[in-house]
Amino acid sequence: MANLETDYLIVGAGAVGLAFADTLLDEDPDCHITFVDKHSKPGGHWNDAYGFVALHQPSRTYGVNSMAFPSEHIDTHGPNKGLHALASGTEVLAYFEKVMNMRLLPSGRVDYHRLSEFTGRDEDGTARFRSILSGEETTVTVRRKLVDATFYQTSVPSTHKRPFAEIGDVQVAPPGDLPQLWKRPDDLPEHYVILGAGKTAMDTGVWLIQAGVDPEAISWVRPRESWLWNRDYVQPGEDFIEAVMQMQVGLMEAAGKAEDGPEMMRMMAEKDYYLRIDEEVEPEMFHFAIISRGEIEILRQIKHVIRAGHVLSVEPGKMVLEETEVSVPQNTLFIDCTASAVPFEARGKSGPIFRGDTIVLQPLMVPLVVYSAAITAWLEANYDDDNKRNAMAAPGPLTDTPATFPYSQFINMMNRGSWMQDEKLSAWMSKSRLDMTGPTFAKMAAEGNPKLAQFANVSKVMKDNMPGLIKLGMAAKAIHEAN
Repeated sequence: MANLETDYLIVGAGAVGLAFADTLLDEDPDCHITFVDKHSKPGGHWNDAYGFVALHQPSRTYGVNSMAFPSEHIDTHGPNKGLHALASGTEVLAYFEKVMNMRLLPSGRVDYHRLSEFTGRDEDGTARFRSILSGEETTVTVRRKLVDATFYQTSVPSTHKRPFAEIGDVQVAPPGDLPQLWKRPDDLPEHYVILGAGKTAMDTGVWLIQAGVDPEAISWVRPRESWLWNRDYVQPGEDFIEAVMQMQVGLMEAAGKAEDGPEMMRMMAEKDYYLRIDEEVEPEMFHFAIISRGEIEILRQIKHVIRAGHVLSVEPGKMVLEETEVSVPQNTLFIDCTASAVPFEARGKSGPIFRGDTIVLQPLMVPLVVYSAAITAWLEANYDDDNKRNAMAAPGPLTDTPATFPYSQFINMMNRGSWMQDEKLSAWMSKSRLDMTGPTFAKMAAEGNPKLAQFANVSKVMKDNMPGLIKLGMAAKAIHEAN
């Protein structure tokens, strides 16, 4: 049995674990880090995602602080035209492999154990992991802390357990199988049924139509409608700063007027900050998905939408839902998009981020998970007391409905307000490529940009409407915790 020593043992070499390590290396030049991860390459769930997956947020604000994406440009065509590029899944994986092989490992202070499973800690704090291929066990003496980077438990269609029955000779596939349809030109499906209402299902609908499938040949099972973040208002850089701040002001003004989360969402939608596919249906879901107007217009071409609860079973020529049965052509391909990107069972692990000899990485600025991980690393390196760290790092809740949405926004505002009061942390944020506004404002201030004058009232709007956000946030917290 091998025996190792390290300062920080990070369980999970996905996006959040890598972002944490990247910042920690800079902030604590004496520390040693060891990764343990099940996958064969860094990148976590990106290794298992469907082939046409892409980032929902701009590449420019994703990844790690020390390394830019090659694809940091403005798209000139497609539904994302005029906005910052969204790296494809292939590009994201290549990026994280580059982070590991050209940034972390060359530091001489990082070890990486792939295809390995963390198996727990002994009573004396010694950690253990096992090689998945050889079965060999290794013990690790952790001098400082274990870092749990698996909180999000990200689920993707290719690896999750399907929640419906498959009866008879029925065609069911994850979205990742769709690009292989060219291999069966004489046996293509007559009809396609998208199962699921989340962003994966939306990506699948866009892909099918752009690939040439007639929208009339597509049915879409959507148990719940979702509010969607308009990508126009989540763009980094000086060219977009007015829109970003406009939305922040709009959010706070809505919080000051609304009676509850759903009304707050409706107010935001009236100003186009949030979108929905069907304007006639009130959304019951919000998972922080980001979408462009162009994608919305494509998805609205799918007219056969089935709202009769979740699918219970599928079989040739039929599917059974909670509220009805629906006939479909015999040669139908059911596309399973029912995996939840962040299973909400993860809430069971929520709690303080800093727990003595353990750090549990959680969102601090929902839904910016890599930025949250980088901030957590900064706090770990720059403060010695967990009470102080936790006071500045309240875990952001993974809310999933309009009714609970204000809770996450309340935590976001509280955390960022605390960070801005810390002069050293505020200076770090102004240089962080993962911060959507900090570097832009710092650059504009250094240049004496006259555009800054138009934001003079933002602080007053925030202050005037904070009582409303606190009221909504606390009411939403009660609903969130009750559920």
